[in-house]
Amino acid sequence: MKSVSVYAPASMGNVSVGFDLLGAALEPLYVEQPFGDVVTVTAGQGISLECRGDYAHFLPKQGNIVERCAERFIERHAPQCQGLALTLEKNLPIGSGLGSSASSVVAALAALNRYFDDPLEPQQLLQFMGELEGEISGSVHFDNVAPSYLGGMQLMLADDAQPLPCFDNWYWLVAYPGITLSTAKMRALLPSDVPMTTTIGFGQQLATFVAACYRQDEQQALAVLNDVLAEPHRAAHIPGYQAAKLQLQQLGFEAVGISGSGPTLFAVCRDEQLAKQGADYLQTHYVTNQYGLVRVCRLARQGVQYMEHQLNAVN
Repeated sequence: MKSVSVYAPASMGNVSVGFDLLGAALEPLYVEQPFGDVVTVTAGQGISLECRGDYAHFLPKQGNIVERCAERFIERHAPQCQGLALTLEKNLPIGSGLGSSASSVVAALAALNRYFDDPLEPQQLLQFMGELEGEISGSVHFDNVAPSYLGGMQLMLADDAQPLPCFDNWYWLVAYPGITLSTAKMRALLPSDVPMTTTIGFGQQLATFVAACYRQDEQQALAVLNDVLAEPHRAAHIPGYQAAKLQLQQLGFEAVGISGSGPTLFAVCRDEQLAKQGADYLQTHYVTNQYGLVRVCRLARQGVQYMEHQLNAVN
């Protein structure tokens, strides 16, 4: 009997400069525990789901997204299936701004696709992931699912994702305080109409950042890593964020922003000792309970990781 397990890394949406258009996968440097969700698919009767992991007890009792992924996949691409046994190892906090729901969706659909011998091509699978993620966040967007699936930093195109060259010597510090913020509610804080000057500024910054990545111009990339669209409307709604950002800037971090819709913040520097100093500060002053976390990361070059094995049948 075949079993497929897939790991999908945590991710940052927006990356300040690219609202709904830019995302990056994360890989922690100093901890061994997985920084992403794992979904395992085996044969079963009906559709059953077992949840485990540090954040499993925060999951809803009804309507888990992994079950929904299985139902949709079977309906569209495996109608002959008699049933599946699913396991979700929930290693990412929910409503954190670390792509928690995207990680579950990506791991689930990638595992299902591999289990059924890859009926979907990568681009079709990515579109499916965006659709399922959109059911949770309130709108279809790919800035978490694309990097979690593909790895690295990804720029969202009209119907695809384009990898951007990364800066290998950047340290990405992320801190989740331990509270939950609904992505849909945080999106509701944003205005429906944006002034022309803000729109032009957003376009200039994103274009400059993309160009700087291709030229490997670190200084210019860092100079424009700033959020003019979402952060002005969200910052005050994230407890402790503004004070932490100011302190990190004073320590010497070259960019600080909100990961996704928060409450996780991210900060960028090029010095390992500074990254560790910032991590110590955030652990003491930004994390509020035992569910919070601080990680010093690099961008994860690899997205999903597959593990397949045959199980011995039990008579």
